Amino acid sequence: MEKELRHLFVTVFLWGTATFMVVPAITDVTVSALCPAGYQCSLAIYLTGFQQAITGVGAVVATPLVGNLSDKYGRKALLTVPLTLSILPFAILGYSRDTNFFYAYYVVKTLAAIVGDASVNCLALAYVADRVGELKRASAFAILGGVTSASFVFGTLASRFLSTALTFQVAALFSMSSVVYMRIFLEESLVVGGSVRRPMLKDSGTPCDDDEVISHNLDSSPPIFKTLPSLRDLIALLNSSPTFSKAAIAYFFNSLAEGGLQVSVLYYLKYRFEFSKNQFADLMLINGVGATLVQLLLMPILVAVIGEEKLLPICLFVASITTVVYSLSWAPWVPYALAVGTVFGALVRPIISSIVSKQAGPAEQGMVQGCFSGISSFANIIAPLMFTPLTALFLSEEAPFYFPGFSITCLGVSLMIAFIQSIWIQAVPSNAIREWQNQPA
Repeated sequence: MEKELRHLFVTVFLWGTATFMVVPAITDVTVSALCPAGYQCSLAIYLTGFQQAITGVGAVVATPLVGNLSDKYGRKALLTVPLTLSILPFAILGYSRDTNFFYAYYVVKTLAAIVGDASVNCLALAYVADRVGELKRASAFAILGGVTSASFVFGTLASRFLSTALTFQVAALFSMSSVVYMRIFLEESLVVGGSVRRPMLKDSGTPCDDDEVISHNLDSSPPIFKTLPSLRDLIALLNSSPTFSKAAIAYFFNSLAEGGLQVSVLYYLKYRFEFSKNQFADLMLINGVGATLVQLLLMPILVAVIGEEKLLPICLFVASITTVVYSLSWAPWVPYALAVGTVFGALVRPIISSIVSKQAGPAEQGMVQGCFSGISSFANIIAPLMFTPLTALFLSEEAPFYFPGFSITCLGVSLMIAFIQSIWIQAVPSNAIREWQNQPA
């Protein structure tokens, strides 16, 4: 693996550790700040869902913009912005977790997440695609996913043994370290200002020939606000290949399920079994270790044996069945036992990212990954609007019938829709392979 990729992995690991370290604690902090009297707190659920929806609305615009800008100005320059913004929310709660400070955190975290959360992943995927050839790209994306899962494990483990105040302080330190390390060690992956290939879209947003070459000149670059891909650009991108359109639908419903789980599962476990920070950390630790091992060790083998297009529906089917059973949990040990099935859901994103990256040219990786991150962000708008009130209703005394996990069952249905769509994704020769096949003998 190239040295530059190792530096990227370290940067993502430090940032991910800071991000995931606060997850087990934030539910208790939110409930304590808003509803200190009891476990059932509809205000906390609604605020969490509202934050996720606002973040999704902003990210739908910000992520494609950041991805497109990175194709012009480089990945490293664009990575600096979200990594720097991520420091502020941790610093606020590291100082105090009183109600007023919580609201300050809430506002700053929402603004930082609009630019940060999806953009870091988008830029990291584009950086890997810049550095790795198509034949090894699925394994490289799996390693990146494994590094993210490893940061999840390390951050969750740290949260398990740190006090709440110290958790946010250490998270701020790790977040600052990611910025400093990236600026010192990470090298740019693009030759900015040179001639690059854009085989899929012209500047007007219409498909173009594979042999077209467009010269990028920084002196004549358009203003930043003109670099946002239009709706016509995104539609042209998705219509440029059947693989894109089918992968986009599967990606949307998978992201819808992931977004719904974020706003529902922790409150469901807190209501159903009175889980607290330590139980959340233990459960997340098991899931994180499993996801890390599956992505680093199992996914490269499975991709080589059965291929990405066949592995994707298998993972979605297992994740769907596991989610439905999760909603029926009858004892506190059931979520722990289901961890084996939930880890397969971690493979969906790197598989789809690898599939779509092979359909794009070297100067379009940021745009393509930004487009799919925008799809994920759009799903994160819809998910809290749908599942926040549904979760709050079925965890309250006004539920039409007793089924605390009803919203999680609906998330399993969303994954099943993604599974059905993924069946139709077929292997399509990538741009590089098509060019090789079209060469005269």
